[in-house]
Amino acid sequence: MIRVAEAGRLRPTLVTLTIAGVLLLWAAYALSGAGIIGRLPMTKLALSVICSIYIARAVAFPFLKPLFPGNSNTFWRVSSGICGFIGLVHLYGMLSLWRVL
Repeated sequence: MIRVAEAGRLRPTLVTLTIAGVLLLWAAYALSGAGIIGRLPMTKLALSVICSIYIARAVAFPFLKPLFPGNSNTFWRVSSGICGFIGLVHLYGMLSLWRVL
């Protein structure tokens, strides 16, 4: 991606903006579930899916790793650990507030 971005291509920018947009939406749902911002539609379903995606990403790295051979073992361990931690925090919060979601 770095080489493609250095070549002046638009794809890395679009991929990054898409990922940032998805993470921003997920953060909004987390804040909504916590009662910090107003209720968003289908909060309970959205938080369940978001939590599942984070945890699945954390445990699926052995299967994803061959698809991205340029990423180091450190990358996979750190990014999977971060996704697992975020997924577990979301799971805890979601289960704690399940009745009021």
